[in-house]
Amino acid sequence: MPGATLTASERVVPHAGRVLIVDDSAVARAVIGRAIDSSPEYKVAGSVSTAQAALSFLQTEAVDFILLDIEMPGVDGLTALPDIIAAAPRAKVIVVSSGTDDRGSSTVQALAMGAVDRVSKPTLGGLAGGFSRRLLDKLAELGADLAPLSSPVAASPLPRPIAGPTAPDYPAGFDPAAYEIVAIGASTGGIHALSSLLRALPVDMQLPILITQHLPGSFMPYFAAQVAVLAGRPCDVAVDCMRVRPGRVILAPGDAHIRCVRLSDRSASIRLVRDFAASGCMPSVDPMLASVARVFGPGALAVMLSGMGRDGAEGARLVRDAGGCVLAQDRATSVVWGMPGAVDGIAAAFLDPETIGRLIAGCRKK
Repeated sequence: MPGATLTASERVVPHAGRVLIVDDSAVARAVIGRAIDSSPEYKVAGSVSTAQAALSFLQTEAVDFILLDIEMPGVDGLTALPDIIAAAPRAKVIVVSSGTDDRGSSTVQALAMGAVDRVSKPTLGGLAGGFSRRLLDKLAELGADLAPLSSPVAASPLPRPIAGPTAPDYPAGFDPAAYEIVAIGASTGGIHALSSLLRALPVDMQLPILITQHLPGSFMPYFAAQVAVLAGRPCDVAVDCMRVRPGRVILAPGDAHIRCVRLSDRSASIRLVRDFAASGCMPSVDPMLASVARVFGPGALAVMLSGMGRDGAEGARLVRDAGGCVLAQDRATSVVWGMPGAVDGIAAAFLDPETIGRLIAGCRKK
């Protein structure tokens, strides 16, 4: 996902990151293994051809990263993903599949289920070179805070159920009766966080929701379908002049930023813009939040979820300065705390995604 890439001098890895490769192709495993072993910062801890072999390996070995091919015979990677995450809760699962370029549905599902990112695997003839560099850069982005692993970590208990309808204590500056719109920004690790947040929303909640998630445009139809299921409400990929309507979700497309404009009847609509954003991201969270601050003022509620870099920090400041509220994902639950950490001093509170969802669930549109 778009974001800042660490240079070699910026990477601080206390130990060589241990990587498990799960791919049914022996050639792919060999090429990926050579790419990993070419860097002193990483080592191949294991290389297996099936999901079941991966689970057996994880019973006795601890790893930092799992490179998971989704398209495997027998038990495919997507089906095995929940068990793999439970077996290695500290590991970061990266989807590495030839299907990530043109068949995004499975990849989006994997990201919603807990995979942290994806790398597109080209044909076997193109596995070296550019792919190797992209893979190592991805590991560097996700592994800058690696801590030593001493032993396998016991499987985590199943996620706790979402609490009942009672909202959590409101943070200072949060007024559940004030907000007219929710605008959410996310990048690496954000889809899984977003799924937790959306599941906490009641189906009858009427606040419109805008989302800018760093994803390629080809993934957006699948992402919209996934969000609609998770949120229990219609979800559309934004087109120019689309109306902002109660109870609906609008996603920024992969090739444009979204901005809100006020209409003569006091409603709002979306404009697509492709101007350069200071963050370098396309789409960028900043234009969305800046326009929400301008149009809705104190009625704006901004949410910053896991992601690399600082995209959204300037827009979040504008929301706060306009009288709105900013909530951000806490460090403990963020895959990457770059974007949430960038709003430290701006956000009213840092919370886990489920709690943020329950706060939003307590809001009522004016």
